Amino acid sequence: MINSMYGKSVLDLTELTKEEFLSIIELAIEIKAKPEAYRGVLAGKILAMIFEKNSTRTRVSFEAGIIQLGGQAIVLDSKSTQMGRGEPIKDTANVMSSYVDAIMIRTYSDQMVAQLAEEASIPIINGLTDNHHPCQILADFQTIYEEKGKLEGIKLAYIGDGNNMAHSFLIGASIVGMDVSIATPKGYEPKSEFVEIAKKNAKESGSKIEISNDPDQAVKNADVLITDVWASMGDEAEQKDREKAFKAFQVNNRLAVQAKKDYLFLHCLPAHRGEEVTADIIDGTHSAIYQEAANRLHAQKALMVKVMTNL
Repeated sequence: MINSMYGKSVLDLTELTKEEFLSIIELAIEIKAKPEAYRGVLAGKILAMIFEKNSTRTRVSFEAGIIQLGGQAIVLDSKSTQMGRGEPIKDTANVMSSYVDAIMIRTYSDQMVAQLAEEASIPIINGLTDNHHPCQILADFQTIYEEKGKLEGIKLAYIGDGNNMAHSFLIGASIVGMDVSIATPKGYEPKSEFVEIAKKNAKESGSKIEISNDPDQAVKNADVLITDVWASMGDEAEQKDREKAFKAFQVNNRLAVQAKKDYLFLHCLPAHRGEEVTADIIDGTHSAIYQEAANRLHAQKALMVKVMTNL
């Protein structure tokens, strides 16, 4: 079978076909079950990791992942590189392409990442931007598949801010045929351009897309409940205003009881117990947050194997 992802950049999930999406998840599950079989797959490969935004799970999972696959990682704080002093992206991309085999970048600007990919001759992986978080979705969908045995036909309810996670759930779910219902306070809806992309995908995959300001409607009969912090990185100054706006959007027992009895709760972390979710939900029997976080390692190992080798 030809690996269509070899050498490919993954800036957001729109670049993945359904087959590619599922192949990453299948490989992630296989690597998780048989890590020794993939121990040297990336021997001699080097991943450069550029961080403009703080990170725990992204940095550790990518760095540990490539080491476990036999490669190495170079971690760069953008402020300590020439990028932080205004070096053109074109120059950085071309020079880095002659040093390393791929770049993972966690930053603010989608445009900057797109330009990096346009100029580089190696794969660029989006570790997080203001509008997208593709690697987190791969891990989340791996977790859902492990727990539910399928993705197609599953109803995912996302309650909270229409941020990069909401955008990525919309795109990812609509590609694989998963129904997604997003409820946000008024004024915090996901960007219309990503809703339209999801609706277009849904026509092909058969998934259902719902956007509302009603959390009760969104969670009805949901298989998976998901939320995120009310103030993402860069929005901290709005914390107090957001606490007022999002008060009715907390995932708690009153809301969760309307989902299916065997619902799965996910959160990409870090979480604020008592704000977007109550402790009894995130630490309860329905929660798979640590399995989800652990799967960042396996999903990203699968992604690196896909874009950095012809396997």
